[in-house]
Amino acid sequence: MILEAFFPREQRDSTYDIPWETWYGRGIRGAIFDIDNTLVKHNEPANKQAVELFQRLHRLGIQTCLLSNNKEPRVKAFAEQVDSPYIFKAAKPSRKNYLRAMEIMGTDRQTTLFVGDQLFTDVYGANRCGIYGILVKPINPKEEIQIVLKRYLEAIVLYFYKKQKRD
Repeated sequence: MILEAFFPREQRDSTYDIPWETWYGRGIRGAIFDIDNTLVKHNEPANKQAVELFQRLHRLGIQTCLLSNNKEPRVKAFAEQVDSPYIFKAAKPSRKNYLRAMEIMGTDRQTTLFVGDQLFTDVYGANRCGIYGILVKPINPKEEIQIVLKRYLEAIVLYFYKKQKRD
């Protein structure tokens, strides 16, 4: 089915309930993150929860890289707060910057996770690179109109994703 290209490998309610210690035990050494609506509400600075997550990951030995389609001022400011390398204007779902993020972290497809809130950019790009993609629910349901419209299409894809998981 063509929609499978957009299916996440896993779906979670939040970035903050991913069992990172378990993933580390399975060999994960790098995590690529979208920022807006994945780690914090759209355009908000890093909060205590985000900072603590990145500290926890770094203590575990998991490298991080932020991968955002946003402009550099937004991404750089957030990256500085969580002490992570970053790529701005990433052109997701293009493969180029997913691969670059792994290069920055010194990881490969088998040792990297991707976490994001959108199917057609985040998850699709991860799938195109063979990276295990985790879809999280958006933190804030109030979004820009172009994203709201994409969410309607995502709902259709997620319907078939859930149906396939049940079968």
